[in-house]
Amino acid sequence: MTTAGGRFDCDVLVVGGGIVGLSTAYAITRAAPGTRVVVLEKESGPARHQTGRNSGVIHSGVYYRPGSLKARYAVQGAAEMVTFCAEHGLPYEVTGKLIVATGRAELPRLHALAQRGRENGIPVRELGRAQIAEYEPRVRGIAALHVGTTGVCDFGAVAGRLARLAQEAGAEVRYGAEVRVIGRRADAVAVRTAGGAVLRARALVNCAGLHSDRVARLAGDDPGMRIVPFRGEYFELAPSRTDLVRALVYPVPDPAFPFLGVHLTRGIDGRVHVGPNAVPALAREGYGWGVVRPRELAGTVAYPGAWRIARRHWRYGAGEVRRSLSKRAFTEAVRRLLPEVSEGELIPAPSGVRAQAVLPDGTLVDDFLFAESARMVHVLNAPSPAATASLPIGREVARRVLAGLE
Repeated sequence: MTTAGGRFDCDVLVVGGGIVGLSTAYAITRAAPGTRVVVLEKESGPARHQTGRNSGVIHSGVYYRPGSLKARYAVQGAAEMVTFCAEHGLPYEVTGKLIVATGRAELPRLHALAQRGRENGIPVRELGRAQIAEYEPRVRGIAALHVGTTGVCDFGAVAGRLARLAQEAGAEVRYGAEVRVIGRRADAVAVRTAGGAVLRARALVNCAGLHSDRVARLAGDDPGMRIVPFRGEYFELAPSRTDLVRALVYPVPDPAFPFLGVHLTRGIDGRVHVGPNAVPALAREGYGWGVVRPRELAGTVAYPGAWRIARRHWRYGAGEVRRSLSKRAFTEAVRRLLPEVSEGELIPAPSGVRAQAVLPDGTLVDDFLFAESARMVHVLNAPSPAATASLPIGREVARRVLAGLE
């Protein structure tokens, strides 16, 4: 493969400096040394959105459909993430987690999760009521699943290390470089940033997360989906009450949704996050009800898929909004797992926004989604567990874009 000559500023432009974009840049430099890579990130540093605003969980892969990209990449990525953190001196801990059933109606779903975990090659242990206390003495449930390979880390720190490793291998990472215009010819791609800089490359990778569909359209491609942003709101346990949770505690998820429900996560810093819920965000970066971007909101409201989600799942959504607007309702959800916690012991914490791809018929895309066109690779759906799976995702995207340059 020949690298960029005088007509090109680089071989590959990567749009987006979250963990997936930076993993892709790192993977390109390792797979094809000498390839000139430039990462364009609109914020002033890496990992400012989905990567840096999640609960830091290294997911085991127990939830995902066997054979899916999420299942394959999460299982592989979890092991690689632990190794990566260990090798680079980044904080991590393999804590294990409990998925806890609090009512008999949840038992069939819990057992199905155990079966799914085994199909995905994950060691799981089914527990009765008394055995829950061996792991989490203050948690209450009638049965649980223990998943030993789940852990926690600092994905923002991982993204920062990936950026440095890519730069050491010759890549360039430009912050404050929002892509506004994308042009494409038969042999080249060109972008113009908000600051007026123009860069020409042989190929472009779209890892724009919350803006991935918009970037695809800027490039002239129809992604066939739209990002519908869902805000996840968190609390933290008061410092005096963090002893209530030893590791990670999850409810049994509803299989109709890609969200895992309000859970308890002891992070690497010892703080215990509680959440998130899942409510519609009024902007792609709408981290609170007061953040409204009319143009973005109008685009979501006009999208047929958004209305179909609302009609299909309005009861579920109403419950999530209630828990968003009422701390008492949120506390009630937490107390199903952790009866001792009180409303006053929950302290507001920063929110995150999930970039959820939705098809026109209202289907929530439940797997990672990639699309390719001439000189383009688009990562169109990469919410959780994309941080966990970021190393294998980066290699897959690198493989695709490098194949187009041969």
